[in-house]
Amino acid sequence: MDYRIQQTDLALLWKAGVNEDDMRHCVWVAEKALQIARRTGRELDLELVGRGALLHDLGKALTHSFQHGELGAEIGRKMGLPPAITSLMEKHFHGGLSLEEARELGLPEIDYRPRRLEERIVIYADRLVDIITEGLVALEDEQDAERNFEEILRGHPHYGKNTRTMERYLGYHREIQGLIKANS
Repeated sequence: MDYRIQQTDLALLWKAGVNEDDMRHCVWVAEKALQIARRTGRELDLELVGRGALLHDLGKALTHSFQHGELGAEIGRKMGLPPAITSLMEKHFHGGLSLEEARELGLPEIDYRPRRLEERIVIYADRLVDIITEGLVALEDEQDAERNFEEILRGHPHYGKNTRTMERYLGYHREIQGLIKANS
């Protein structure tokens, strides 16, 4: 089943207090994630991809700190969002923290690593949109961010966050680009 961004979900972000810049980011991540998901040729839950990507930064209504994923999931649960979406909201920070990393940051001691391909696609799309929109790297077009993803992460530590996170992002990139290539 195909999925398109719903006005009701945009209204959820707005009502929660997500600012205009973050709203634009969320829409772009949703569009990019859906595009990538379709290119894989896999049968995926496009509603999870689209809604999860759109709502992934809901917690930025309260904070832009590392806790925005956890707080966004909490807001989402109170709003009655499905568990698969609130779980994705928790997991997207730093590409899906291990139990040990969560403990180091003082987050609830759970394993935040994404289990579903849909979750990894959203995390990957979020990173790509940051690369495309922040302008720290000269790109010829949006596809340039995908083509040069590994080089960009290695050359601009800001995008990789830290070594463990960068390796996760690179793993998602390789997995997803492999699926896209196999589907071409």
